[in-house]
Amino acid sequence: MKIKIETCDCTAIHEDIIIEVSAKMPSVSDIKRLTKLYQIFSDSTRARIMWALMHREMCVCDLAVLLDMTKSAVSHQLRVLREAYLVSSRREGKNVYYSLADNHVKDILIQGISHIQE
Repeated sequence: MKIKIETCDCTAIHEDIIIEVSAKMPSVSDIKRLTKLYQIFSDSTRARIMWALMHREMCVCDLAVLLDMTKSAVSHQLRVLREAYLVSSRREGKNVYYSLADNHVKDILIQGISHIQE
């Protein structure tokens, strides 16, 4: 069986559309940064950590118990999230508590879950 693949046979260039969309395109640098952001979100462990932190500020020990992981593994993922400015931390005595960096991170998580649950 031969599969028919649709192709565009047009020869006319729609310059007005190209100009309109071109003006709205982010820079190549920003697109690269965006793809790196989504790569960080693509790890299920990091997504679980962010989801937990969306609901409550937590320390490494609590996250480790919640996610059934070692403290070392959680700490490693938190470092990645901190370096990407997705998670922030604050020290209280000997304890360090983590939370989402801002509401944008929360919005990304909520929109993603909403999309997949449709």
